[in-house]
Amino acid sequence: MGGIGPRRRGVVLAAALVAVLAAGGCGGGSGGNDSTAAEQPATGVEGGADRGGPAAADAQAGAGRPGKAEGGAPADLRVDQRAIIYTGSMRVQVQDVDRAARDAIALTTTAGGFVGGDQRRSADGDATAELTLRVPAAKFTTVVDEIAKLGTRQRQEISTEDVTEETVDLDARIATQRARVENGRRLLARATSITDLVSLENELARREADLASLEAKKRRLADLTALSTITVSLVGPEARPVEEEERVGFLVGLDAGWKVFLASLTVLLTVLGALLPWLVTLGVPVGLLVWLLRRRRPRPALVAAPPAPAPAAPAAATATPAAGSPAGVSSPPPVPGARSAP
Repeated sequence: MGGIGPRRRGVVLAAALVAVLAAGGCGGGSGGNDSTAAEQPATGVEGGADRGGPAAADAQAGAGRPGKAEGGAPADLRVDQRAIIYTGSMRVQVQDVDRAARDAIALTTTAGGFVGGDQRRSADGDATAELTLRVPAAKFTTVVDEIAKLGTRQRQEISTEDVTEETVDLDARIATQRARVENGRRLLARATSITDLVSLENELARREADLASLEAKKRRLADLTALSTITVSLVGPEARPVEEEERVGFLVGLDAGWKVFLASLTVLLTVLGALLPWLVTLGVPVGLLVWLLRRRRPRPALVAAPPAPAPAAPAAATATPAAGSPAGVSSPPPVPGARSAP
């Protein structure tokens, strides 16, 4: 390089600098191409959806949907992280049904819940109240125990249902369906013909209806998991006890028939007791009046009936049998000109 002049050396350095800058520009262009390539699949899918219609758009929406292993509920969730529906029913015998019902409603509202139903039947000692209470799931056990302290707990049933997997599956289906709705709206905005416009509008309406149905199911599950349901039966002190098991057999049928017979006899005696004052009040005077009228009525005179004529005896019966003939045997007729024996 010693033979190279200063001018030639400047040209070589300039060429080298241009080469370095060109190499840097190529690297930057390559990065830009990578960025464009990363966005290209989405653009390509949209373009395919635009050319292929709703079916191609579903391919893009379905690509992001988790599979069975991803959509299933994780097995290591804690109890407080799972979606559980609590349902309970109980029967409590109390001294004052109305007062116990007011206390149960107060416990529910204090816990942050509300009353879903209230049915009462008033009586002296046989009063009943049916309450449907909705309480937060976190305070379900506390409210049940507090209501049981209002009287004597005769029956209690508590059931749970784990809907964690169903909730997770609904979340995935809702996300997928929302993506399908968005794709349908984009395709509808790009429609150029009346046929495509009508077809895309119908498809979009169907997808939006499916999305609304899934969201309604999600809200229903969220309501059931957030608020538990307790059905409380409050009965008075004279209420009939609950039979723990169903009784069947001949003796049970005989006992039931005897009870029905006694009940029917009681009804019959009740009706008879209700009619007896009327029978005594009206029947005795009427019977006495009839008896007096029959005694004062004149009796008709008895007239002797003429004797009936005796029937005429037949000629053969009045003929006297001949002497010497045996009894019961008729004698032969007399012969003309013959003389009778002395």
